[in-house]
Amino acid sequence: MGKIYIIGLGPGSIDHLTLGAINRINSKCKNFIRTEKHPTIEYFINNNISYKSFDYMYDKEEDFEKLYKNIAEELIKEAEKNGNINYFVPGNPMVAEKTVEILIQKKVNIEIISGMSFIEPMLEAVRRDPINGLKILDGAIFNPLMVDINVDMIITQVYNKRIMSEIKIILSDIYGDNYNILVVQSAGIEGHEKVNNIPIYQLDRIEDIGYLTSLYVPRIEEKNRTIYDFNDLIGLIKVLRGEDGCPWDMEQTHKSIRRTVIEEAYEVVDAIDRDDIDNLVEELGDLLLQVIFHCEIGFDNGEFNLIEVTSGLANKLIYRHPHIFLQKEVENSKEVVYNWNKLKDAQRGYKTITEKMESLSALPALLKSYKIQDRAADIGFDWPNIKGPLDKIIEEYEEVIESINISLDYKDKVEEELGDLIFAVVNLARFLDVDPEVALNRTNNKFIHRFKFMEKESEKKGLKLEDMTLEEMDILWNLAKGQS
Repeated sequence: MGKIYIIGLGPGSIDHLTLGAINRINSKCKNFIRTEKHPTIEYFINNNISYKSFDYMYDKEEDFEKLYKNIAEELIKEAEKNGNINYFVPGNPMVAEKTVEILIQKKVNIEIISGMSFIEPMLEAVRRDPINGLKILDGAIFNPLMVDINVDMIITQVYNKRIMSEIKIILSDIYGDNYNILVVQSAGIEGHEKVNNIPIYQLDRIEDIGYLTSLYVPRIEEKNRTIYDFNDLIGLIKVLRGEDGCPWDMEQTHKSIRRTVIEEAYEVVDAIDRDDIDNLVEELGDLLLQVIFHCEIGFDNGEFNLIEVTSGLANKLIYRHPHIFLQKEVENSKEVVYNWNKLKDAQRGYKTITEKMESLSALPALLKSYKIQDRAADIGFDWPNIKGPLDKIIEEYEEVIESINISLDYKDKVEEELGDLIFAVVNLARFLDVDPEVALNRTNNKFIHRFKFMEKESEKKGLKLEDMTLEEMDILWNLAKGQS
């Protein structure tokens, strides 16, 4: 196989062609060009130098990842057939060139002939210094995970309205519709360079879009800031727990704020149950704060850091989803759950069913009983049909009545039998695929709603509930039931 010379054509102007690039153009080797939609192609035409462009592949393939792989494979085949070949790319071969990245990964025989990238002319056009951070992104494969609001971003490959529209949606969701960005046309090409400062919502209204169009998204400045990302939250906690921070935040330990984790988790669930999306956003933030807070305490104590937490979680997700990351086939969601539990048990080293049950000790009693019964059912220790749990509830109810009739002073026995009854009700909930925690919480909210109705109705009568008889309150309760 011959060598593939990868040559940068510079940002656009023929004047930016390097001597190395001109020598390769005139080297008599077969020439391949990723796209001829670049001003320096004029040099080839004016000097009657033949070339083959890969523009035809852009018309056939909508998946850019596949497109770049296809171009790389075609270049390798040509090098095997023709010996040394030239492959010309816009700008610098090592900047925002996916095909070059693929060729390097394949470890074929290549040589890079550098060229000026489009970055320098872009920075000059927008008058920005990249010292505070700069991220270069490919607009053709742009997604929300690529966005970093704390550094400037250049988005290239934005050569049609479809790509521009997709980028607009992503940026609007993060920065807001009215955040101003710069649209740069033909950076570094004298007489053609244009810079437009526009709000994001106007992105897909631009008519003059081409292969030399790029976007410059300035980082969010500290002044009047209202948008923050995960790294910003970590920074805020570091300030609060720092030398000149908040005395309360500095004093906290894992144990001192452990109850707050439970409280915030329940408030998230409550927001979900009430279908209150605005409140859900707020409560998820409060829950996330607890995670970050514990991570910072761990870091300050020299116990662990945030990267250990995120890495542990990512590795767990990969390990427990072999059907996604390791191409292991599963038939349905039940098999996914079964595999998840098997992998979890293997990872934690459980050898018996009892060990699995004992590991649930930290859970609230209602959830714990549900999961204990689930563990038993995994090995077939379960009722064959719904009649079993229904009959068990009746049996346990009768034993509660019996324990009360024997003696109300015998509290331990009554407590034990009530526990058995609740356990039996949870078993029925599990059998019906109903979360008992959610079911009970719905009843709690329903009771409060009805009680609120009773209070309002009593006020209309000029009375207070505490001054009413039980019979009078029962009447109001039945009215409340009729309202919901």
